[in-house]
Amino acid sequence: MDSSLANESSDNIVISDNWVPRVGMEFDSMDHAWNFWLEYGGKMGFNVRKHYENKNKNGQVTSRRFLCSKEGFRLSDKRDHLTTNPRAKTRTGCMVRIGIIIIKPTGKYRVHEFVSEHNHVLHCPGTSYLLSSQRKITEVQAVEIELADDYGIRPRAAHEFIGAHVGGSNNLGYTHRDHKNYLRTKRQRDYVYGEAGILLKYFHLQTIENPSLQYSIQLDCEEQITNIF
Repeated sequence: MDSSLANESSDNIVISDNWVPRVGMEFDSMDHAWNFWLEYGGKMGFNVRKHYENKNKNGQVTSRRFLCSKEGFRLSDKRDHLTTNPRAKTRTGCMVRIGIIIIKPTGKYRVHEFVSEHNHVLHCPGTSYLLSSQRKITEVQAVEIELADDYGIRPRAAHEFIGAHVGGSNNLGYTHRDHKNYLRTKRQRDYVYGEAGILLKYFHLQTIENPSLQYSIQLDCEEQITNIF
């Protein structure tokens, strides 16, 4: 079979060879390696996380390992017997991982270790967007969420409305809960940032709708608003 064709696992997960890690594969940076592992986890249906990191005396990362999030086991806590509703166990001792090392002559990062066999059930491709490591609100989406909130649209309705523009909420890359959590964090940040920060954010959003809008805010030495032009 031509190696350029897609491989199909026993779980009917079809994935191109270009997305499967292999020993000897190289990346320009550790960030590129992490993004590759993150995308691979999304396609295969498992959460990912970072493990150890080694650096040289100059602070350059020389090696790192990325894992399946179910690696290891949760340590027992002497207070566990006091817990009324204990958390579900999420660690299974899964050994899936990828090891990356730097190649000194080139400065590139090379895969020197890859374990692919999971000891737990994987998510089907259609639900991979629900994995915590796959969910992310982009800057554009953040502006859309804030604009909807400014206009008084409730989070669930806003989430469905924004999702309708990309073919469904499952194509957004984040969930309704992420939407609500973003707004909660934003309000907390605005409260800490103060009156000036809230107004700056407001005018910034207004300029997105009306690029011709111009404004200027004058602050005193204590960062209190004195004038708005």
